[in-house]
Amino acid sequence: MTEKLQIMAFFLQACRKALFHVEWYLYRNYKEVSSMEKIKPFEELTFLDNFMFQCVLRNKRICKYMIEKILKISIQDLHYQDYEKTINLGLVSKGIRLDVYVEDKEGRVYDIEMQCTNAPNNGLAKRSRFYQSMIDMELLGKGENYEKLNPSYVIFICTFDPFGVNLPIYTFTHCCEEDNTVKLNDEETRVFLNSKGSENTADPDIAAFLRYIDGKAPEGDFARTVDQEVQRVKGLEKVRREYMILSDEIRRRQEEARIEGIEQEKNSNILGMLRENIPMETIARITKVSVEQIRELGKLNGVL
Repeated sequence: MTEKLQIMAFFLQACRKALFHVEWYLYRNYKEVSSMEKIKPFEELTFLDNFMFQCVLRNKRICKYMIEKILKISIQDLHYQDYEKTINLGLVSKGIRLDVYVEDKEGRVYDIEMQCTNAPNNGLAKRSRFYQSMIDMELLGKGENYEKLNPSYVIFICTFDPFGVNLPIYTFTHCCEEDNTVKLNDEETRVFLNSKGSENTADPDIAAFLRYIDGKAPEGDFARTVDQEVQRVKGLEKVRREYMILSDEIRRRQEEARIEGIEQEKNSNILGMLRENIPMETIARITKVSVEQIRELGKLNGVL
């Protein structure tokens, strides 16, 4: 095979691999990709946007009332652990960012997430499992024995029906399959709100809130209170500046990721050509990378 045909064959193979990797990346990380496509102007933010969602739930009265209504419990007071708390248990572990993470006076912890996209292959349920396990590990990191693990709740507010049964709220706890009256009582609860199921709840506040999440005009005291807080936050210059700084940082990181991706792809192509025994001078001419750099990259990756 001539050198020219060899190069053409390599690049055809590389293109096929690149397409596969792009499709796989989109499948595994579609939420992150979609969030990178566009950064909204501050004026267009709604309660469904992550930044505004966190800002509104910094209002303790709104956050407390929402949790009480969803879980049908009474809360004396809330303590904010962090705004968008990051839990990362080690350099090699996958960390998570929690939208709103609070603890009440009784020691119960709550993670509240806004979820605007569904995930294939039961991905949302698996993510809730992962979040809950990471929260448990974070709590154990404080030196407590596992028997003293706090009761924990992971709450997803979904703009879709996550399980297709049209319930307004899906609440999951562990029970015995052979006799569902036997509860595990591990004090772990996962809750999913369905914005499409407002007609199936007897609670008018929850029904109006779900309709509001579904894009309808705010009705009822609670949904109106949430919407009024959105408008109030939009009028705060301090919050606007915070969003501008955050937006700039996101753009910077996106650009860094784009450049890093291009560099990784170039290195992958160089290594592929080296494995195909294409001369380094030819590779240098095609990739605009010096022969010395190509040789160093090949040695570093065990190709030369």
